Amino acid sequence: MAQKEHKLREVVRQLAALFFSRETPRRRSLLTVTDAEILSRGRRAVILITVMPEAEEKAALDFARRRLADFRAFVHEHSRIVRLPFFEIRIDKGEKNRQRIDEIGKNM
Repeated sequence: MAQKEHKLREVVRQLAALFFSRETPRRRSLLTVTDAEILSRGRRAVILITVMPEAEEKAALDFARRRLADFRAFVHEHSRIVRLPFFEIRIDKGEKNRQRIDEIGKNM
């Protein structure tokens, strides 16, 4: 990964974590930004999240997707990124699998 893409990835991840920690209602679930992926030479950014409890995953994902326009404005206001990428939100399957492996390891 090029230095510029790595820096963009970290900025997007940090701003997403800050934005969603402020904007997410904590009544039913905990939404955590785990990572960001930069694709298409910086034109697209995928924000990876986990949600606890798992039963609230769909509702939290829908909420996060509805707030992407606000997130885009937040990134524009709080960063010096000239060309903002198109943002997507996805559940972090890798983190989910890691947690499952940890759970299996504890039960052995």
